[in-house]
Amino acid sequence: MKKYKVGYTAGVFDLFHVGHLNLLERCKAMCDVLIVGVCDDNYVRNIKHKEPIISETDRCRIIKALKCVDDAVIVDFKITDDKMLAYEKFKFDVLFSGDDWKGSERYLRTEEQFKPLGVSIEYLPYTKGVSTSELKSKIR
Repeated sequence: MKKYKVGYTAGVFDLFHVGHLNLLERCKAMCDVLIVGVCDDNYVRNIKHKEPIISETDRCRIIKALKCVDDAVIVDFKITDDKMLAYEKFKFDVLFSGDDWKGSERYLRTEEQFKPLGVSIEYLPYTKGVSTSELKSKIR
């Protein structure tokens, strides 16, 4: 039996690569049902200050097609930014996040909000040596 019932993570997943796959497979290894929020194009443009290469609809379709993902949903800035809104929408018992967020003010606050709900946060490492930014740079 897996440690958690429903897991949730979110990301842009532009130019899908093995680092994305590694993350999603690690998430799925710890939960029965994995829901993935795919950040919408407005989030990418306004928060990341980048133009998405692949549209939100296509990125979501790619993520949804993976056998390690049970559902993928396009999410806006509010749900991406406020993990309590994400919890209210998806009712997960674990949030998966990159380990670079561990100890940040934002995630310490989220841990406190989740504690009375019995929701955990698992911080996962990034795959070294591969990133969407590096891929874009090589393509240029």
